[in-house]
Amino acid sequence: MNNAKASALILVGALLAGCETASRSLVDFAEALPDAPQNTTVVEAREPEWVRATGYAPISLQSGKTKEHKMIQAMRASKLRAYQELTAIVHGQYLFGTTAVRDMVVQNDQFKTAVSGIVRGARVVKTYPVQDDVYATVLEVDMNQLQRAWVKTSQ
Repeated sequence: MNNAKASALILVGALLAGCETASRSLVDFAEALPDAPQNTTVVEAREPEWVRATGYAPISLQSGKTKEHKMIQAMRASKLRAYQELTAIVHGQYLFGTTAVRDMVVQNDQFKTAVSGIVRGARVVKTYPVQDDVYATVLEVDMNQLQRAWVKTSQ
């Protein structure tokens, strides 16, 4: 019995000594590894900067057979006009103008404008009739959210 206990103690001691050697060599290996590069891009959480735009559309000038259909068309048109306004705020607006002068008198003055861009994350704040014949839609977008989207797509 004593022999068996002694053998078991020797066996357990040998096993524990092997664990010590293995764990120590893993620690040495991990310490020898080079430092991992640190991610230096830090995105700060900012308060939202809401920008609003309103679009208007006349109801009576819309195509449609019934007043309800014209109102739905005006709702859609006012929303698209609000998106156009919001896009102009976010991306800017291209202006092209000409003025014709003859004998020092302005004959003709023309301006053309264009807006182009993508606005993601805008939300409808309110859509409502104004008086009897106009429909309005108010949109808003967080400028910080747009900035984060641009940063993500450019990386």
